[in-house]
Amino acid sequence: MSDVMVDVRGVHKSFGPLEVLRGVDLRVRAGEVTVVLGPSGSGKSTLLRTINHLEKVNRGWISIDGELIGYRRSGNRLHELKEKDVLKQRTHIGFVFQNFNLFPHLTVLDNLVEAPVAALRRPRKEAVETARRLLARVGLADKADAYPRQLSGGQQQRVAIARALALEPKVLLFDEPTSALDPELVGEVLDVIKDLARTGTTMIVVTHEIGFAREVADTVVFMDGGVVVEQGPPSAVLDEPQHERTRAFLSKVL
Repeated sequence: MSDVMVDVRGVHKSFGPLEVLRGVDLRVRAGEVTVVLGPSGSGKSTLLRTINHLEKVNRGWISIDGELIGYRRSGNRLHELKEKDVLKQRTHIGFVFQNFNLFPHLTVLDNLVEAPVAALRRPRKEAVETARRLLARVGLADKADAYPRQLSGGQQQRVAIARALALEPKVLLFDEPTSALDPELVGEVLDVIKDLARTGTTMIVVTHEIGFAREVADTVVFMDGGVVVEQGPPSAVLDEPQHERTRAFLSKVL
């Protein structure tokens, strides 16, 4: 499986006595969309945060495009990387949060330009050109000079997606990207993510949007209690779930 982009092996994560991830295995091929479903508290968001090392794992390991994330291997031991090396790795991992996390004091354009200039040392002129192209791609070319507070929630989330793309990441992680939005704004954000899926962007999307999962996912993963209970193509997991926990969850949300 040399085309595996994201490889999660035996990942455990605890917060004090609370074990949130209990040996998660997940592999995502390059260009595929994996949608992670599950009840609140099942470990979905924590899993995403371990993939870009916002949370350190207690056991197991994660690699992206063959590179170990957050650690280097020496024999049979893992040694944590220095923060500057972790930050460099994160430039390959786009992360779109529930609550947008835009810089309120920067314009929309400068929100997109900041990281490529600061982290990747891109010339500002080049970063601005890329930012304008990405804003057009998410339907916000006319909002470059606006500030986040002047935008709707849906527009802010589309800016956040464009900002993540500005670093040209190898994989995009979405943590419930529509959960903070009014219902009428959900569609505009999902449309942007669907467009990214059509262009072969490798993505892991944590969401409660079952219709989106059915339409866009190559693989649906159902998590509960810190483990992957079931995974497979949408037609299998959503229409013919094998596990009782999956069936119980879907009966409440469908």
